[in-house]
Amino acid sequence: MPDLPFLPFCTLLGSLGLGCVAFVSAWCQYWRGGFAWDGSARMFNWHPLLMVTGMVVLYGAAALVYRLPAAWRGPKLPWKMLHGMLALTAFILAVLGLVAVFSFHNASGTPNMYSLHSWLGLATVLLFSCQWVAGFGAFLLPYAPVWLRALYKPVHVFFGSTILMLSMASCVSGINEKLFFSLKNGTATVPYKLLPPEAVFANVLGLLIILFGVLVLCALAKPSWKRPEADSLDTHQPLLGAEH
Repeated sequence: MPDLPFLPFCTLLGSLGLGCVAFVSAWCQYWRGGFAWDGSARMFNWHPLLMVTGMVVLYGAAALVYRLPAAWRGPKLPWKMLHGMLALTAFILAVLGLVAVFSFHNASGTPNMYSLHSWLGLATVLLFSCQWVAGFGAFLLPYAPVWLRALYKPVHVFFGSTILMLSMASCVSGINEKLFFSLKNGTATVPYKLLPPEAVFANVLGLLIILFGVLVLCALAKPSWKRPEADSLDTHQPLLGAEH
């Protein structure tokens, strides 16, 4: 990657994240009838909004916490807590998104878990839950020894990037699946294959999600944006317990 300053890059990334949330909100509000929590199709609309907000935007923000220049100075513990809280918030939103889609399916008599999108999405959330629990136990509780934290850290980093990629794939496949069922021949004024405005808008949303996720992964891979570990006094400090 070119040697770009981090803060302008972070501003661009934040704008893209907000754009993803704005696009999915507008899609569900303008073309899909808005939001409700009553088992109707409007309840389903919470599913894409919560998943994009939680599993892509907030999850991406949590991944970049340690890349902030302010996180390079002073104790690492507050940034650990911020990282964990952002990830927990993303997980809560993802669970609410699953509740919305399962409740809609059950109310409308639609089968659950029959598509590749549903398999991939549920597997991503389950993997994310394991990632959060393992990270909390290893890095924020005082029970794991230092050698175990050091051993687990690269695994945690690897699965963090993997989960983000799976989240992007889940969201894009879900957008395509929703468009296919909503705009298929005979059930819409203009079918999906003729690319009506809704299809164009939702396809752009999918591209924004991919762009946001790819830029997050690029930021994670850039060596000069990583927090120096050599002079960090509490690299292995847990939430409860004294510094090592």
